Amino acid sequence: MNLKIIFFVFIAMLLNTNIAWAAENEYGIVNAWFNEKNATVEGFSMKIGEPAEIKIEVISKINGDVLLTLREPGATKAFNVVSGPSKLDGRIDNLKIESGWSKTYTWIVTPNGAWKNGNAPINIVVEFYKGMNDKIIQFSIANPFILDEQYSGATPAQTTGAAQSSPTGTSSEPQQAPFLEVAGAIAVMLGVWMWKRGSRT
Repeated sequence: MNLKIIFFVFIAMLLNTNIAWAAENEYGIVNAWFNEKNATVEGFSMKIGEPAEIKIEVISKINGDVLLTLREPGATKAFNVVSGPSKLDGRIDNLKIESGWSKTYTWIVTPNGAWKNGNAPINIVVEFYKGMNDKIIQFSIANPFILDEQYSGATPAQTTGAAQSSPTGTSSEPQQAPFLEVAGAIAVMLGVWMWKRGSRT
């Protein structure tokens, strides 16, 4: 095994840690970030009125239609949209697009106080239509715990929890960038290679 190849792979991984790995099917790809963390983000809390950024990138592999909905699954709607291309549960239609089409959408949302002292997931649902056939990708972007406290600062929610995938329904599962696992595996391979090289001399 070539030490230079291992070194360059490790450097490439370091440079690409902010790239979200996609949920994907044969019709398209969906990337999602919550405050610049790869979806699905869990293990963090938000205060009422605390802003957070949601970013979605959709890439089509087909000629057809792409429909996108930012959705709250709960009966009580916990978030307000401060800015963005749609309201929560409002559909965005992209009709008659071509294969290779891509678009990125950004929302700023805040907990509105209608739901507190509990988790409030935000999901993405993207429907790819090719003629009469459709394929759906859906998963939770974030699952914050909403505190019964009013936000008074100016910084976004502190999403320090680990990113974990939690797909819903029959959707494609978003895969997370397994940086630490891959880095550990490379370190082990490098150690074995150096140990074998040292034992030959």
